[in-house]
Amino acid sequence: MSDLLRWGIIGSGYIAGQFANGVNHSKHCKMLAVASPTLSKANTFADEFNIPNRYGSYDQLLADPNVDAVHIATPHTLHQEWAIKAAKAGKHVLCEKPVGLNSSQAQAIIQAARENNVFFMEAYMYRMHPQIAHVLKLIQSDAIGELRFIQASFSYNEPDAAPDGLLRNNALGGGGILDVGGYPLTLARLLAGSTKTTASINPTQIKAVGIISETHVDEYTTASLEFPNGILAQITAGISVDMDNQVRIFGSKGSITILDPWTPACEGGSVQIILKNGDDEKTIDITTDQYLYGIEADTCAKTIAAGKQQANAPAMNWEDTIGTITTQDQWRKQIGLTYQADTPN
Repeated sequence: MSDLLRWGIIGSGYIAGQFANGVNHSKHCKMLAVASPTLSKANTFADEFNIPNRYGSYDQLLADPNVDAVHIATPHTLHQEWAIKAAKAGKHVLCEKPVGLNSSQAQAIIQAARENNVFFMEAYMYRMHPQIAHVLKLIQSDAIGELRFIQASFSYNEPDAAPDGLLRNNALGGGGILDVGGYPLTLARLLAGSTKTTASINPTQIKAVGIISETHVDEYTTASLEFPNGILAQITAGISVDMDNQVRIFGSKGSITILDPWTPACEGGSVQIILKNGDDEKTIDITTDQYLYGIEADTCAKTIAAGKQQANAPAMNWEDTIGTITTQDQWRKQIGLTYQADTPN
C-alpha cells in the first residue's frame, strides 16, 4: 500500500459523490478509481471528481491492483454481493448503510472480511465527526447527571418517489428503517453504552408502530427502546414526514440537544450543541476544517495502517454493525415488515 490509502468507488450516485469529494479533501487518502454499470457514467463521475481510473463494470475495479480500499455505494440489495467480492479480492471495504437487508447478510459480509483479513466498516460517517466525541465526553463527565432518556429522529418527505424506485420498492429494501432509521438507532445504542464505556449496547426490549405503504415498505415508524440501567429511547424514521431530525438527550440534572446530528458540516465549519443544566443554558460550538466524508475516509486509513480489521468507537466496529442490523430486524418485525431477502432460497 502507498503512503496514501487509494480508494475505488463502486457506484456513482449522490453518496458516492459526497465520498469522492471528501476523499479529495482528506489527509491520508486519494481517489484512484470508480466503477459504474456503464463506462459513460463512470467517465462523467470521474471527470467531476478528478479520478484517473474509470471502469464500466465493478469486477474491473476489483481487478485493479492499485486499489487498496473500496467504497460500496450501490443500492441496498447489492451491498452483500459486492462487499464479499471486494473482501475476496483482498480489498478493504467501507460499505454504505445498511450493511445488508438483514442480520444474516451482515454476518456473511463480516465473515468474508475476517476470512480474507481485510478491514470492513459500515459507513455511518456522522459517528466520526468530533461533535459525537464531545457529546460522549459531556455525558461521561456528569454534565447532565444520570442518563435517562434519548429522543432521536431522521425522517424526510419524498411524495414523488416512484413506486418501483429505491425508496418504495420492497424488493430493493425500501422504506425508512433501512434508509435512515440506522442513524438514530446507532446513536441511541452508543449513548446508552456511553455511561460506562464508549461501546454501544443493545436494547433489552423494543416496541414499535409504523405505517406500511401499498408497496409494502415503511412510510414512517417510531420505536421505543429499553436499555439497561433504566435508559429509554424513542427513535423515529420515515420517508413521508418531514421532521426536525435533531437529537435530545435527557439526564437527571440537565439535557443535551444536537442540532445537526446526521450530516454535520459536510465541508467543514461549525456545528452547535446546546447544554442545559437547571436554568443555565450554553451553546457549544464545535469546529473543524475537515470534510465530513474526508474524516470518514481518514478514519479507515488510520485504522488500516494500524493493522486493525475494524475501527474503534465512535466509528462502527463489527459488533456494533451486527447489533444495529439485528435491532432493525426486530423493528421491522414489530411493524410487520418483511423483505424477499428475509426468506432463504
